[in-house]
Amino acid sequence: MTQNQPHFYPGRFSVAPMLDWTTRHCRYFHRQFSRYALLYTEMVTAPAVIHAKYDHLAFNSAEHPLALQLGGSDPAQLAQCAELAQQRGYDEINLNVGCPSDRVQNGRFGACLMAEADLVAKCVAEIKAVVSLPVTVKTRIGIDQFDSYEFLCDFIRRVQQAGCNEFIIHARKAWLSGLSPKENREIPPLDYERVYTLKRDFPHLRISINGGIKTLEEIKRHLQFVDGVMVGREAYQNPSLLGHIDQALFDPAAPVIPPRRAVENMFPYIEKELTQGAQLNHIVRHMLGAFQHCKGARQWRRHLSENAHKPGAGIETLEQALAYIED
Repeated sequence: MTQNQPHFYPGRFSVAPMLDWTTRHCRYFHRQFSRYALLYTEMVTAPAVIHAKYDHLAFNSAEHPLALQLGGSDPAQLAQCAELAQQRGYDEINLNVGCPSDRVQNGRFGACLMAEADLVAKCVAEIKAVVSLPVTVKTRIGIDQFDSYEFLCDFIRRVQQAGCNEFIIHARKAWLSGLSPKENREIPPLDYERVYTLKRDFPHLRISINGGIKTLEEIKRHLQFVDGVMVGREAYQNPSLLGHIDQALFDPAAPVIPPRRAVENMFPYIEKELTQGAQLNHIVRHMLGAFQHCKGARQWRRHLSENAHKPGAGIETLEQALAYIED
């Protein structure tokens, strides 16, 4: 990793890759709360990295440690993207084998690849052949009728034989048809015990757990059974949770970062981005949940929602919204 290693936490904590949410602006904001949390990009498809005019690999060096999540099923394309990512300075390459959306399935990547373990293994092998970075796989506990523990173990076994030593497991199965991505995050029941059992049966692998985790207490409880925890929507909607992570998991001497400090630390970044053509609302939309449990949080959200999109909106709009917050 780019930054100093944690003082005592033997595993890891990460913020999940979330499409349209974990943009570079979001990640920079999350980094104001935690020095050690591993951040993930949105999923980027391999063809987009290779062919799009837009630079999908751009990030700020302050975002480290940072993992790139790739979507795809063409081993050569994925290897090419991974090599580019290593050259750009990413800390990890992650392969998406968990997203159930129709658009993703039509591209033959995401959760549908759980039914093609040998192809996933080939993708991992070709990526590892060209990079020295950690290569990880984020997946589900099953798909459709393929949801037995034996199916999950067979998938893990085949992929780890290709050299993948770390898996992030969303503790829900995915239905590839009939449910929206949102419903796939809510309707299939969570089965944390299955992930715990996976760690017991594959003790040589690093297993992280994901899905429905919302509190520091839950994070600590999971870490009694697995190597890492990944939090998604709670970290986005209530980023103040991240302000406690360093002290609770990594370094007891680390400060707890209050949301006001994190917001104020964003000012220089925002001013620089605005001079380069960014629009204020594209940045602050990721900051709306910062004060979820504070007095004035509703006014904070309303002021930014109503004003940040206006032409010429700048730091003063953020300062006006901040004035509503009672510490």
